[in-house]
Amino acid sequence: MSRIGYKAITVPAGVTVTVDGENITVKGPKGEMTRHFAPEISMTQDGNEIKFDRPDDSFKALHGTTRANLNNMIVGVTDGFKKNMKLVGVGYRAQKQGNKLILNVGYSHPVEMTPPEGIDFDVPSNTEITVSGISKQVVGQWAAEIRAVRSPEPYKGKGIRYVDEYVRRKEGKTGK
Repeated sequence: MSRIGYKAITVPAGVTVTVDGENITVKGPKGEMTRHFAPEISMTQDGNEIKFDRPDDSFKALHGTTRANLNNMIVGVTDGFKKNMKLVGVGYRAQKQGNKLILNVGYSHPVEMTPPEGIDFDVPSNTEITVSGISKQVVGQWAAEIRAVRSPEPYKGKGIRYVDEYVRRKEGKTGK
């Protein structure tokens, strides 16, 4: 069983955590995030450490989830989150125009994607994309949406994939 809910969170210097009822606001050098948390999990702040406690064992999953979500908020406003992706395929390329991402991935038209506020696209080369922001959930969601434009196929391995992703290949047809 995981005991992640009992681990204390150390708040780094330059980050402020404010509790307003069930809403918690975290401010840091990269920005500010506010999130609603369940009232069943109690939070105590002692100096630069935050601890969570649950009333009984029926809230085990919520206990760990609450702690992990607040920790991700603190990491997001200090360091931020990144997802690196690459395009594999002949003629597949990406480019950034303003804050839009334009993908040419084998369709008859280029695919344009406009990110929400707080998400940045970076294109270091025409086959690499970096999605960055302060919210781990939103960064992961946008990376998944980019990947869904042309997900990797198992025969040739062409498509948009995460840098650390392994695409399992299939053999294809066999001749007689």
